[in-house]
Amino acid sequence: MLIESVRLSEKAKSQLVRIKARTGIHQWNHLCRWAFCLSLREPSVPPFEDIITNSNVEMTWKTFGGEFQDVYLGLLKTRLIKDNILLNNANLQKYFKLHLHRGISYLAKKSESITHLMMLSNED
Repeated sequence: MLIESVRLSEKAKSQLVRIKARTGIHQWNHLCRWAFCLSLREPSVPPFEDIITNSNVEMTWKTFGGEFQDVYLGLLKTRLIKDNILLNNANLQKYFKLHLHRGISYLAKKSESITHLMMLSNED
């Protein structure tokens, strides 16, 4: 397994708590999947940030991805190749964390309700 666990920063945890309250989606992994995909959709490479994963929110890769864990890993690999980033375990872990946290920040700013969340997925 290339990515074994998913752990969030305290800031991301706080943002997800607010998103959960606004959207009514209570599963961390569901919101993290949305966030990850929204970040992948952005054309820019997420800026490097030394993210301290110091919250108590942690899940396995299997919990994050569910039955589609291989699809999420494939999406990440495809994105790294597109961005001309060397495909290795360290970069997979690094850019997964960067995309996840950028996506959570994006969701925190943009999702005022479940309706807004659905509209975000349909934006071009």
